[in-house]
Order: sequence, then structure tokens, then C-alpha cells
Amino acid sequence: MIKSYKILSLLLSYPNAELQEFLPQAITELQNESLLHPDKLKEIAQFVSHFGKTELIDWQAEYVQLFDYSRSASLHIFEHIKGDTKDRGQAMVDLLEFYNDKGWNLSANELPDYLPALLEFLSLGEIPDAAEILTEPVHVINRIYLVLKEKENPYKHLLSAVISLSAKQPDGKATALLIQNEISTDPDAEYEEKPIDFSGNGSCINCK
Repeated sequence: MIKSYKILSLLLSYPNAELQEFLPQAITELQNESLLHPDKLKEIAQFVSHFGKTELIDWQAEYVQLFDYSRSASLHIFEHIKGDTKDRGQAMVDLLEFYNDKGWNLSANELPDYLPALLEFLSLGEIPDAAEILTEPVHVINRIYLVLKEKENPYKHLLSAVISLSAKQPDGKATALLIQNEISTDPDAEYEEKPIDFSGNGSCINCK
């Protein structure tokens, strides 16, 4: 298992008492694996320090307000690309089949495009393959990061860390187009960008 992906998945999930207790250990585990740059570890330490001192009920309320009530900060990747169009359903089916083809069964209460679910899936593979697959949604992840950065929210540090794990850094033009499309309130608006393909252009999770 790639622990850094798994830990980032946990930290981006809905907070509970177990997660809050795990926060100090999360930093230790990330440091031991040494996959993230020291600067990213320092940023995550700030996240851990902040929410380690926050009342759990306040943390939970902030999480819901931040990620569930704003499309621009949603952790559901296809919501940024497909919105509420009918194409989103097919994209979900395709991604779920991709997971199943790799031998991973998603929890029944999670949607396949939920970023923590994707990171958990990537944690089961090889580092180069995980980094390559991340290149497909990285501009969407960057979109979320920019929203959190503007809000000066500590969650921005987690998104920055995820982006740093991608084999390619975000395409500024793709992110700008994403923002432009989100301004439209037309659910049937056509998006010009290429659909995300989580196959990593032929890479496989267990390739040697």
C-alpha cells in the first residue's frame, strides 16, 4: 500500500473522532514514507495542528459547509466537468467499471468520483501508475485547490499535496476553462475539454 495516498484519502474524508485521534500519527506515517516533499509535509502539519485543536462538531460543520454546499469546492470530480448533465451518470459507470477491472470494490455508500475514494484506490497500486492516473483529474483537483486557497482554508494544503503526487502538474488553460464552464448555470452546456480517462493512457495499477 502507498500510505501517503491512503492517509490523504482519510484526511479528505468526513471527519470523525477516530480521524481526529489519528492526526498526529498521520504526520509520522507521511514522514516515514517520504513520498511527499518536506514542504508539503510542513503544510499538512499546519492542517493537523489546526483541526487537532478544533472541536469535532465544528470541524464536521466546516467540512459540510465547505465541500457539500459549494460546487466549486466539491470533492466529486465529475461534478466539475459534467455538472448535472446526463453524461455524469455514464462517466460514473465507466469509472466504477475501471475500479472493478482492477479488482477493487467501492463501498456502497461512496460515489466513484469522490476524491477520497480515488485516492484510496490509488493507494493499492504502484507509485508510478498512481502518479500517471492522477494526471487525468489533476486540473480538476487544482480547481478545488484554488477555491480553498482563496478562502485561506487549511484543506488547501491537502489538495496541494495531492497535486504534487501527479506525474504532470495542472494545465492552467484546462483549469481556466473549468472555471469558465462552472459560471454557466445551463446543465446541458457542452464542455470543450477532453473527458477524463482514469486508465492513465494505458498504465495499469500492478504493472512492473
